[in-house]
Amino acid sequence: MATITSASFARFSVISRPSCHSQFILYSFAPRTGTPHSRTGAVRFRCSAGQTGFFTKLGRLLKEKAKSDVEKIFSGFSKTRNNLAVIDELLLYWNLSDTDRVLDELEEALLVSDFGPKITIKIVENLREDILSGKLKSGNEIKEALKRNVLELLTSKGSKTELQLGFRKPAVIMIVGVNGGGKTTSLGKLAYRLKNEGAKILMAAGDTFRAAASDQLEIWAERTGCEIVVAESEKAKAPSVLSQAVKKGKELGFDIVLCDTSGRLHTNYSLMEELISCKKSVAKVIPGAPNEILLVLDGTTGLNMLPQAREFNDVVGVTGLVLTKLDGSARGGCVVSVVDELGIPVKFVGVGEGVEDLQPFDAEAFVNAIFISRGITD
Repeated sequence: MATITSASFARFSVISRPSCHSQFILYSFAPRTGTPHSRTGAVRFRCSAGQTGFFTKLGRLLKEKAKSDVEKIFSGFSKTRNNLAVIDELLLYWNLSDTDRVLDELEEALLVSDFGPKITIKIVENLREDILSGKLKSGNEIKEALKRNVLELLTSKGSKTELQLGFRKPAVIMIVGVNGGGKTTSLGKLAYRLKNEGAKILMAAGDTFRAAASDQLEIWAERTGCEIVVAESEKAKAPSVLSQAVKKGKELGFDIVLCDTSGRLHTNYSLMEELISCKKSVAKVIPGAPNEILLVLDGTTGLNMLPQAREFNDVVGVTGLVLTKLDGSARGGCVVSVVDELGIPVKFVGVGEGVEDLQPFDAEAFVNAIFISRGITD
């Protein structure tokens, strides 16, 4: 960790100094004036996790927020939407004799947007069956049936899009993923969102491999006004850092502990084993923890993310997905593929670089965002 100068102490207060036997230190940052967190009216309710229904209310508020931020979702998926705009052109003057040609081109549009062969064939054949049986008689009806098919795929296997945080405080969320996927940034943005909804957040700097990881998370702690536990010793191991953070969270009455971890390739056996140790270390402090294990995946990789997701899920039991960088990709269909393939719900999507651009995932808003709503002649 970087040396802390006397000038640096203006930015935070030390809640818990390490003893001569301790390897950890807890910093409490005060948000800078003018940061997004300091906006008046940002906190929608105040409640401690010990009160009945705190996590239920928190989940509901995040879900409502996802519906209210439709514009962010809409703009974030513009590249995918542009790819799929050809569907409206195909259906504009659709007639029954053109069915095979139109469905072939629709299939190509879905594949280009990374819906994947399995999902694409399933959708197209469902549409073909309904057209030939007379259930779908116009371009508008085909378009609405397409949207229903995609929505059903998302909701049938990935319906639990809200954070499942249980009833005991602190709830523990562990963030995992490969190098460069955006774990630490996603954790910071998630902390900002949860704190703005009234939760008392503690960050845990569990990335003990990357030299600047703790510094990066400290910047997010300062930016959001959250407390953070970091390793004072370079020899500290990730499981120890996380267990210490959860202990502090329990002792000091935090609502949620957000645990950062080192990026690792899913093919690296020893590092994947360390994740198991991290999971066990927090469970020793709070039985049943972590409440959520969120896997951060780079949306620009499209279907290439599936092998990573399978391996992480097999090793630690992923409970939810965070798909980042989707605003810079035309491969938004991978959202549908990953849910269908793994049965793991998408909980958040990254649709921009701003602190508010990590959005709670809402399946209906997503479907409306990728399929442009434009009048089609019957």
